[in-house]
Amino acid sequence: MPLRIASLGSSFAAGPSLPPVADKAAGRSGANFACLVSERARAHLTDLAVSGATLLNLTTDPQECGGRVFPPQVEGLPEDADVVLVLGGGNDIGYVGGIFEDTLRASWLGAVALRLAGTGGAPVQTAALDVDALAARFAGVLDAVHARAPRARVLVVEYVAVLGPDTRPGRDVPFGADRVAHHRAVCERLLEATAKAVEGREAWCHVVPVDAPSRAHAVGSEDPWVSGFTWKLFYAGGAYHPRAEGMRAVAEIVYRKMADLGIVKDDDDDDDDDDGEL
Repeated sequence: MPLRIASLGSSFAAGPSLPPVADKAAGRSGANFACLVSERARAHLTDLAVSGATLLNLTTDPQECGGRVFPPQVEGLPEDADVVLVLGGGNDIGYVGGIFEDTLRASWLGAVALRLAGTGGAPVQTAALDVDALAARFAGVLDAVHARAPRARVLVVEYVAVLGPDTRPGRDVPFGADRVAHHRAVCERLLEATAKAVEGREAWCHVVPVDAPSRAHAVGSEDPWVSGFTWKLFYAGGAYHPRAEGMRAVAEIVYRKMADLGIVKDDDDDDDDDDGEL
């Protein structure tokens, strides 16, 4: 039987603006990292990721997006899933939404757009969460996933880095070095909370490290995995989000992690009969 993979998460998992479009209302691409990993593993994919989702939208709260109401993502999780990919938490603390806010405030046109349309669907902050509170919320997601699909390996995928060492304040982004430092600190809080959420669950849950290898591919780098800001990308949902190159890179990192855990065979050991089975 083919491997059964499910994906839960927000826009960095869904892949807004990347062709082909799999679900326009969800801002979900048919070429996000979950799709690419599933294709490579010849697995069956249940993709539940929705752009703009918070961790609560993964477990308890319905989400309005693109003119539709999506039920909590865990409700669609197959109970017989073998692997569950989870990416989230950024929208709970306004990670990308805060970058959008600073970008829009940097120009009069952006300030008008911010007043009329907000940050394009990316929450600025949904609650005043410190690291421990965010970790507790994330742990609740992991426990809910494990309760529904107890056989599954749960892989918590980190966000691709948006601002890295090559990002030049005032040039690659329209805000200053102090705000770059602020947004990097928000990202560090997210990473710390993600790691804490997995603690004590290592028998079935694992972090997939994406932030560190992606920092050299942030906005302003020679080989970016994320897009900078343009108005076209902003309205399409793709500004400050993974590019196609980024999704392919994350898919490679996720697949390597799955191979290390023995979930899939390493490509070097594959033969023509391998169909991604456990």
